[in-house]
Amino acid sequence: DATVTLTGQDIPYETLTGRAFGELDPSDPLNTLITDIDRAPRVNGRVGYIATFFIVKPVDLSRASGLMWHDVPNRGGRITITPDLRNLHDVGLSSGWQGDNAGATAVPANASTLAPVPPSSNEWVKVPVLTDVTGQIVGRIINRSGLGAQPLNVMGNPIPYFPANSSNNAGATLTTHLHETIDGTITEGSTVPNSDWKFCGGGTFLAPTPVTTLPVRLCLKDGFDATKLYQLVYTVKDPYVLGAGTAAFRDVGAFFKNEAQDDFGTANPLARSIKWAIIRGSSQSGNFTRHFIHLGMNQDEKGRIVHDGAWPLIAGRRVANNSRWGQPDGVLELYQMGSEGPQWWHQFPDTVRGLHPAGILDRCETTKTCPKIVETFGGAEVFALKMTTSWVGTSANNDIPVPKNVRRYYLPSSTHGGGNGTTTENPPNNVVGCPGNNWGTGTLLANPVPATGLVNRMRIALRDWVMRGVDPPPSQWPTLAKKTLVEPTKAAMGFPSGVPGIPDSIFLRENFIFPVFDYDWGPEFNDSDATGNPTNVPPPILHVIKMMVPRVDGDGNELGGVPTVQRDAPLGTYLGWN
Repeated sequence: DATVTLTGQDIPYETLTGRAFGELDPSDPLNTLITDIDRAPRVNGRVGYIATFFIVKPVDLSRASGLMWHDVPNRGGRITITPDLRNLHDVGLSSGWQGDNAGATAVPANASTLAPVPPSSNEWVKVPVLTDVTGQIVGRIINRSGLGAQPLNVMGNPIPYFPANSSNNAGATLTTHLHETIDGTITEGSTVPNSDWKFCGGGTFLAPTPVTTLPVRLCLKDGFDATKLYQLVYTVKDPYVLGAGTAAFRDVGAFFKNEAQDDFGTANPLARSIKWAIIRGSSQSGNFTRHFIHLGMNQDEKGRIVHDGAWPLIAGRRVANNSRWGQPDGVLELYQMGSEGPQWWHQFPDTVRGLHPAGILDRCETTKTCPKIVETFGGAEVFALKMTTSWVGTSANNDIPVPKNVRRYYLPSSTHGGGNGTTTENPPNNVVGCPGNNWGTGTLLANPVPATGLVNRMRIALRDWVMRGVDPPPSQWPTLAKKTLVEPTKAAMGFPSGVPGIPDSIFLRENFIFPVFDYDWGPEFNDSDATGNPTNVPPPILHVIKMMVPRVDGDGNELGGVPTVQRDAPLGTYLGWN
């Protein structure tokens, strides 16, 4: 659709923006795991999709290195290669996977097989929709006040489904919560009478505007109280076949790596120039990377390996992109999916949840299509994103062995993605934005521990491992065996007393660490693969899974993992959970 010349590297580069028009065979064993593909609309027996892509490549492909980085967009936001990789003559590919058509993933109105779509910095994929299918979901409104309409959001983006009848709230239930603890204990308030609220597109209860676009909003007769949480259980319509977006990512990567032309004779602009491919995603898109491998999508429809390497960065779970009513934007707040089934690589028992032994690599090990994997993360992934289940399982009694094709690197005392590297005793007064649905800001200064050094080193290490077979450095992360992974209590951690801004009450179980919840999503849901149709809404919590945390030194800084200057020569206490 468009070509742009780039600068900043030692050889000429250009970008190509376009769309891929694909078809899925719903009877192919590689596609049957896609939830609702058997119910999706078909043309000539096939299920179609349209996905955007963005290529960064040398103008002269004879000078390309042979490596393609297939970057996973984060909530539609494009990620692509930077000048350092262009100076190594690598190729970058970004392509759409998230098909919920909300927020930054919204499909343009002119996205068809005929009309051109203007280039943008976001990727999208148009997946099938099951029209006239309904079901129930949960929406939550947090920290809102006043008489004005308030949105039903998930991680700042709209919940991607419309009410079955936005002009009538019959059958919906709006309740208030007065208090919730991190471990799932809820103090309920009152139920708001249906006569006292309505779906709206904006305005107020007395002067609402109709629902025409996302986000869907609520208008309350007496307005919202910021000291209360508002939880809505309501019927929605027209679910997306989200897993088709995962398959689209597979197919686009496989095409640009392997094919000379498409079915209509259009030439592959990267033909015969790609020998290796690496899938890379950060945070939500890192969760997608783990989800992609778990579903066996690293094998294409011709049986070939799609990505030779994989790099999930700061990713503690699998994304919810293959269930009916899935919300891929979720961040594991209450009643959000993402921690279902195995979060660890190799097959391992799941005794607490009573699931059969399984691992993320099960399917690719069977087909011999597993990539070489580097995973990097820090303290925020432990405390907020529930990472340690992937290290010690649901029973938290033993370290799970790391497979030979995986390297794990933990950056101690670091926040999500790392800080700005400030090393002064008087850091700037940086306000920390808390993740989640309108949670507000933090109370302490931003943690400066940077991830840049580790990320730069691992970028080259993974590249050399994939292209040259050079082993990366040994894995480094806190473990039970080394006594650097302990119970999440002040005493077990060895956290010092008297650190300003850290009262002992923070370490109470109900306040300190986000655990994994074992939900009962109902009989139509596969708890191991996180596929199917969740019918229990909201789901009962069957178990609160035990978390573990890194032990700390006398300054309160974490032990284990990759050493950093800030930890080894600290100017203070660096909290990964700040």
